[in-house]
Amino acid sequence: MKVIEMGKVKIGDDKPVLIAGPCAIESEGMAIHTAEKLTEIAQKFAIPFVFKGSYDKANRLSIQSGRGLGFPAGLSVLRKIKENLDIPILTDVHETYQVEAVASVVDILQIPAFLCRQTDLILAVASTGKVINIKKGQFIQPDDMKYLIGKAEFVGNDKIILTERGTCFGYGDLIFDPRSVIIMKEFGYPILVDVTHLCQRPGTGEGMSSGNRKYAVPFAKIGLTLGASGIYMEVHPQPENAISDKDIQIPLDNAEQVIREIFEV
Repeated sequence: MKVIEMGKVKIGDDKPVLIAGPCAIESEGMAIHTAEKLTEIAQKFAIPFVFKGSYDKANRLSIQSGRGLGFPAGLSVLRKIKENLDIPILTDVHETYQVEAVASVVDILQIPAFLCRQTDLILAVASTGKVINIKKGQFIQPDDMKYLIGKAEFVGNDKIILTERGTCFGYGDLIFDPRSVIIMKEFGYPILVDVTHLCQRPGTGEGMSSGNRKYAVPFAKIGLTLGASGIYMEVHPQPENAISDKDIQIPLDNAEQVIREIFEV
Protein backbone atom coordinates (compact mmCIF):
# COMPACT_ATOMS: atom_id res chain seq x y z
CA MET A 1 0.00 0.00 0.00
CA LYS A 2 1.35 3.39 -1.02
CA VAL A 3 1.73 5.71 1.99
CA ILE A 4 0.99 9.40 1.38
CA GLU A 5 2.87 11.74 3.73
CA MET A 6 1.94 15.35 4.47
CA GLY A 7 4.03 16.52 7.40
CA LYS A 8 2.88 14.65 10.48
CA VAL A 9 -0.09 13.07 8.71
CA LYS A 10 0.27 9.81 6.82
CA ILE A 11 -2.49 8.23 4.75
CA GLY A 12 -2.14 4.55 3.98
CA ASP A 13 -0.26 3.28 7.00
CA ASP A 14 -1.85 1.28 9.82
CA LYS A 15 -3.48 4.32 11.50
CA PRO A 16 -6.77 5.45 9.90
CA VAL A 17 -7.02 9.15 9.10
CA LEU A 18 -9.99 11.49 9.53
CA ILE A 19 -10.81 13.95 6.74
CA ALA A 20 -13.64 16.18 7.91
CA GLY A 21 -15.14 19.63 7.58
CA PRO A 22 -18.15 21.42 6.12
CA CYS A 23 -19.48 20.73 2.66
CA ALA A 24 -18.99 24.39 1.69
CA ILE A 25 -17.02 27.32 3.07
CA GLU A 26 -20.09 29.43 3.80
CA SER A 27 -18.32 32.04 5.92
CA GLU A 28 -14.89 32.59 7.41
CA GLY A 29 -16.18 32.38 10.97
CA MET A 30 -18.05 29.12 10.43
CA ALA A 31 -15.13 27.45 8.68
CA ILE A 32 -12.55 28.50 11.28
CA HIS A 33 -14.78 27.49 14.19
CA THR A 34 -15.41 24.07 12.63
CA ALA A 35 -11.72 23.54 11.88
CA GLU A 36 -10.70 24.49 15.41
CA LYS A 37 -13.22 22.14 17.01
CA LEU A 38 -12.37 19.21 14.75
CA THR A 39 -8.65 19.76 15.30
CA GLU A 40 -9.25 19.69 19.05
CA ILE A 41 -11.22 16.42 18.80
CA ALA A 42 -8.62 14.77 16.57
CA GLN A 43 -5.80 15.76 18.93
CA LYS A 44 -7.76 14.47 21.92
CA PHE A 45 -8.09 11.04 20.32
CA ALA A 46 -4.68 11.09 18.57
CA ILE A 47 -6.30 10.68 15.14
CA PRO A 48 -4.42 12.01 12.09
CA PHE A 49 -6.58 14.83 10.72
CA VAL A 50 -7.06 16.70 7.46
CA PHE A 51 -9.56 19.57 7.23
CA LYS A 52 -11.79 19.64 4.15
CA GLY A 53 -14.06 22.30 2.72
CA SER A 54 -15.20 23.44 -0.72
CA TYR A 55 -14.48 27.06 -1.59
CA ASP A 56 -17.02 26.83 -4.42
CA LYS A 57 -19.79 24.25 -4.81
CA ALA A 58 -19.88 24.56 -8.57
CA ASN A 59 -21.86 21.39 -9.33
CA ARG A 60 -25.24 22.32 -7.84
CA LEU A 61 -28.52 21.11 -9.30
CA SER A 62 -30.38 24.45 -9.20
CA ILE A 63 -29.26 27.96 -10.12
CA GLN A 64 -30.84 28.99 -6.80
CA SER A 65 -28.53 26.74 -4.75
CA GLY A 66 -25.81 28.36 -2.67
CA ARG A 67 -22.20 27.79 -3.66
CA GLY A 68 -20.24 29.19 -0.72
CA LEU A 69 -17.75 32.07 -0.72
CA GLY A 70 -16.44 31.12 -4.15
CA PHE A 71 -13.08 31.64 -5.82
CA PRO A 72 -10.82 33.15 -4.61
CA ALA A 73 -12.50 34.28 -1.35
CA GLY A 74 -13.15 30.75 -0.08
CA LEU A 75 -9.60 29.73 -0.91
CA SER A 76 -8.30 32.59 1.23
CA VAL A 77 -10.21 31.18 4.20
CA LEU A 78 -8.60 27.78 3.67
CA ARG A 79 -5.19 29.45 3.58
CA LYS A 80 -5.90 31.15 6.90
CA ILE A 81 -7.00 27.87 8.51
CA LYS A 82 -3.87 26.10 7.29
CA GLU A 83 -1.58 28.83 8.59
CA ASN A 84 -3.33 29.30 11.94
CA LEU A 85 -3.85 25.64 12.84
CA ASP A 86 -0.91 24.07 10.99
CA ILE A 87 -3.03 21.24 9.59
CA PRO A 88 -3.27 19.72 6.10
CA ILE A 89 -6.11 20.99 3.92
CA LEU A 90 -8.19 19.28 1.21
CA THR A 91 -10.46 21.00 -1.27
CA ASP A 92 -12.04 20.14 -4.60
CA VAL A 93 -11.34 21.95 -7.84
CA HIS A 94 -13.73 22.08 -10.80
CA GLU A 95 -11.88 24.24 -13.33
CA THR A 96 -8.39 23.80 -14.77
CA TYR A 97 -7.68 27.54 -14.61
CA GLN A 98 -8.02 27.42 -10.81
CA VAL A 99 -5.64 24.50 -10.25
CA GLU A 100 -2.41 26.49 -9.88
CA ALA A 101 -3.89 28.87 -7.30
CA VAL A 102 -5.49 26.03 -5.34
CA ALA A 103 -2.26 24.02 -5.34
CA SER A 104 -0.45 26.97 -3.77
CA VAL A 105 -2.73 26.72 -0.72
CA VAL A 106 -3.89 23.17 -0.06
CA ASP A 107 -2.20 19.81 0.46
CA ILE A 108 -4.74 17.58 -1.30
CA LEU A 109 -6.55 18.56 -4.49
CA GLN A 110 -9.76 16.62 -5.00
CA ILE A 111 -11.35 15.60 -8.28
CA PRO A 112 -15.14 15.74 -7.71
CA ALA A 113 -17.05 12.51 -8.34
CA PHE A 114 -19.11 14.16 -11.09
CA LEU A 115 -15.87 15.13 -12.87
CA CYS A 116 -13.79 12.02 -12.23
CA ARG A 117 -13.47 11.18 -15.94
CA GLN A 118 -12.39 14.68 -17.00
CA THR A 119 -8.94 13.96 -18.39
CA ASP A 120 -7.70 17.56 -18.59
CA LEU A 121 -8.70 18.23 -14.98
CA ILE A 122 -6.91 15.14 -13.67
CA LEU A 123 -3.81 15.92 -15.72
CA ALA A 124 -3.75 19.53 -14.51
CA VAL A 125 -4.13 18.55 -10.87
CA ALA A 126 -1.65 15.67 -11.05
CA SER A 127 0.90 17.89 -12.80
CA THR A 128 1.14 20.10 -9.70
CA GLY A 129 2.87 17.26 -7.87
CA LYS A 130 0.43 17.61 -4.98
CA VAL A 131 -1.61 14.77 -3.51
CA ILE A 132 -4.65 14.06 -5.68
CA ASN A 133 -7.86 12.55 -4.28
CA ILE A 134 -10.05 11.08 -7.02
CA LYS A 135 -13.61 10.49 -5.93
CA LYS A 136 -15.24 7.51 -7.61
CA GLY A 137 -18.16 8.70 -9.69
CA GLN A 138 -21.55 7.37 -8.68
CA PHE A 139 -21.89 6.14 -12.25
CA ILE A 140 -18.74 4.05 -12.76
CA GLN A 141 -17.67 0.65 -11.55
CA PRO A 142 -14.80 0.52 -9.04
CA ASP A 143 -12.61 -1.49 -11.40
CA ASP A 144 -12.57 1.45 -13.83
CA MET A 145 -10.75 3.60 -11.29
CA LYS A 146 -7.52 2.04 -12.52
CA TYR A 147 -7.87 4.08 -15.70
CA LEU A 148 -8.21 7.32 -13.75
CA ILE A 149 -5.16 6.36 -11.70
CA GLY A 150 -3.37 5.88 -15.01
CA LYS A 151 -4.08 9.48 -15.98
CA ALA A 152 -2.36 10.81 -12.86
CA GLU A 153 0.52 8.37 -13.21
CA PHE A 154 0.92 9.43 -16.86
CA VAL A 155 2.33 12.79 -15.70
CA GLY A 156 4.47 11.19 -13.00
CA ASN A 157 2.23 11.61 -9.96
CA ASP A 158 1.85 8.60 -7.68
CA LYS A 159 0.52 10.53 -4.69
CA ILE A 160 -2.98 9.26 -5.31
CA ILE A 161 -5.95 8.63 -3.01
CA LEU A 162 -9.27 7.10 -4.08
CA THR A 163 -12.57 7.80 -2.35
CA GLU A 164 -15.70 5.66 -2.33
CA ARG A 165 -18.88 7.78 -2.15
CA GLY A 166 -21.67 5.51 -3.31
CA THR A 167 -23.23 4.10 -6.45
CA CYS A 168 -26.43 5.15 -8.22
CA PHE A 169 -29.35 2.90 -7.34
CA GLY A 170 -32.07 3.89 -9.76
CA TYR A 171 -33.19 7.52 -9.61
CA GLY A 172 -32.53 9.65 -6.54
CA ASP A 173 -30.72 7.09 -4.42
CA LEU A 174 -27.24 5.77 -3.68
CA ILE A 175 -26.07 2.53 -2.16
CA PHE A 176 -22.76 1.57 -0.57
CA ASP A 177 -21.31 -1.54 -2.17
CA PRO A 178 -18.51 -2.64 0.20
CA ARG A 179 -16.90 -4.57 -2.66
CA SER A 180 -15.76 -1.20 -4.01
CA VAL A 181 -13.31 -0.81 -1.13
CA ILE A 182 -11.90 -4.29 -1.68
CA ILE A 183 -11.57 -3.82 -5.44
CA MET A 184 -9.96 -0.37 -5.28
CA LYS A 185 -7.51 -1.46 -2.58
CA GLU A 186 -6.03 -3.86 -5.11
CA PHE A 187 -4.66 -0.87 -7.06
CA GLY A 188 -2.18 -0.19 -4.25
CA TYR A 189 -3.30 3.29 -3.22
CA PRO A 190 -5.07 4.46 -0.04
CA ILE A 191 -8.86 4.29 -0.01
CA LEU A 192 -11.15 6.67 1.87
CA VAL A 193 -14.83 6.07 2.57
CA ASP A 194 -17.00 9.18 2.32
CA VAL A 195 -19.53 8.12 4.91
CA THR A 196 -21.84 11.14 4.73
CA HIS A 197 -22.25 11.21 0.95
CA LEU A 198 -22.99 7.49 1.12
CA CYS A 199 -26.13 8.60 3.02
CA GLN A 200 -27.20 10.98 0.26
CA ARG A 201 -30.32 10.82 -1.89
CA PRO A 202 -29.40 13.03 -4.86
CA GLY A 203 -31.94 15.49 -6.19
CA THR A 204 -34.80 14.38 -3.94
CA GLY A 205 -35.08 17.55 -1.87
CA GLU A 206 -36.79 20.04 -4.20
CA GLY A 207 -33.77 21.14 -6.20
CA MET A 208 -31.21 19.77 -3.76
CA SER A 209 -30.17 16.47 -2.23
CA SER A 210 -31.67 14.85 0.83
CA GLY A 211 -30.59 11.77 2.77
CA ASN A 212 -30.22 10.35 6.26
CA ARG A 213 -27.05 10.71 8.31
CA LYS A 214 -27.95 7.81 10.63
CA TYR A 215 -26.14 5.40 8.34
CA ALA A 216 -22.79 7.22 8.53
CA VAL A 217 -21.37 5.39 11.54
CA PRO A 218 -22.19 1.84 10.38
CA PHE A 219 -20.87 2.65 6.91
CA ALA A 220 -17.65 3.94 8.49
CA LYS A 221 -17.23 0.80 10.55
CA ILE A 222 -17.70 -1.36 7.46
CA GLY A 223 -15.13 0.68 5.55
CA LEU A 224 -12.49 0.45 8.26
CA THR A 225 -13.14 -3.26 8.73
CA LEU A 226 -12.42 -3.75 5.03
CA GLY A 227 -9.12 -1.90 5.33
CA ALA A 228 -9.96 1.63 4.24
CA SER A 229 -7.18 4.06 5.10
CA GLY A 230 -9.51 6.69 6.47
CA ILE A 231 -12.93 8.20 6.91
CA TYR A 232 -14.14 11.24 5.00
CA MET A 233 -17.17 13.03 6.41
CA GLU A 234 -18.86 16.39 6.35
CA VAL A 235 -19.48 18.28 9.57
CA HIS A 236 -21.42 21.53 10.04
CA PRO A 237 -22.21 23.66 13.12
CA GLN A 238 -25.88 23.90 12.09
CA PRO A 239 -26.70 21.40 9.33
CA GLU A 240 -30.33 22.51 9.22
CA ASN A 241 -29.11 25.91 7.99
CA ALA A 242 -26.41 24.61 5.63
CA ILE A 243 -26.51 25.64 1.98
CA SER A 244 -25.97 22.03 0.90
CA ASP A 245 -26.34 18.47 2.20
CA LYS A 246 -28.24 19.60 5.30
CA ASP A 247 -29.67 16.11 5.87
CA ILE A 248 -26.36 14.27 5.87
CA GLN A 249 -23.74 16.56 7.42
CA ILE A 250 -22.85 15.61 10.99
CA PRO A 251 -23.77 18.31 13.55
CA LEU A 252 -20.57 19.73 15.02
CA ASP A 253 -21.95 19.28 18.55
CA ASN A 254 -22.24 15.54 17.85
CA ALA A 255 -18.92 15.17 16.06
CA GLU A 256 -16.89 14.07 19.07
CA GLN A 257 -19.27 11.22 19.88
CA VAL A 258 -19.51 10.15 16.23
CA ILE A 259 -15.73 10.16 15.84
CA ARG A 260 -15.31 8.27 19.11
CA GLU A 261 -17.75 5.62 17.91
CA ILE A 262 -16.20 5.28 14.46
CA PHE A 263 -12.59 5.09 15.60
CA GLU A 264 -13.44 3.21 18.81
CA VAL A 265 -11.39 5.52 21.03
